[in-house]
Amino acid sequence: MTHDVSGRHVVALDLDGVADKEGLMERCVHALELPDWFGRNWDALADSLADPSVWPAAVGERGLLVVVTGWRGYARTRPDEWATAEDVFAQAADRTPALTVALALGETPAR
Repeated sequence: MTHDVSGRHVVALDLDGVADKEGLMERCVHALELPDWFGRNWDALADSLADPSVWPAAVGERGLLVVVTGWRGYARTRPDEWATAEDVFAQAADRTPALTVALALGETPAR
């Protein structure tokens, strides 16, 4: 799901039910509309997040806000992987001023 907030293109990255790195990477592929050649590893995710040319076409020059929801279960069951994911998100945002990654603290709405 995407929205436009404060001029930025917003992408919801819903991690509800994600149990491992593979699941996280698949959710990233779909939410961020990553290309077929995306490597599904931490380095590839960091590079894709930090490279506006890989972002969804709708972003344009506005910047990208990725809102991560439903992440707490994954963080509890795979704390080492989640620590790496957080680091990847933070480093990409630090490298790319047009990128913001926000962790939603509320519960994921029922589907």
